[in-house]
Amino acid sequence: QVQLVESGGGLVQYGGSLRLSCVFSGSIFSAYIMGWYRRAPGKQRELIAEITSGGRTNYGDFVEGRFTISRDNPKNTVYLEMNRLKPEDTAVYYCKAYIDAFDRPYWGQGTQVTVSS
Repeated sequence: QVQLVESGGGLVQYGGSLRLSCVFSGSIFSAYIMGWYRRAPGKQRELIAEITSGGRTNYGDFVEGRFTISRDNPKNTVYLEMNRLKPEDTAVYYCKAYIDAFDRPYWGQGTQVTVSS
């Protein structure tokens, strides 16, 4: 059973930076596409970024170069580097793992990011 554990969230000031981590266990990490999503209060969950095992990335339109996804396959970990944070980035950030569109996705429990103005 795949398990995902996020960490690195917290309170940060406007313009600050955070790095989120998601540790994967329970299966072969390199077989999975990994992603970061977020859900802000009153809004739907949205894609931030995804990364394949080979390092190909896909970002949500709002990212505008502020966020970077990366993965360390030997460490079974995916990261999200977030810079120039804004109050509207306040949300619960979730890690996602899936093999392909026909596979069930796995989700972490989420980590809260709060950006103060």
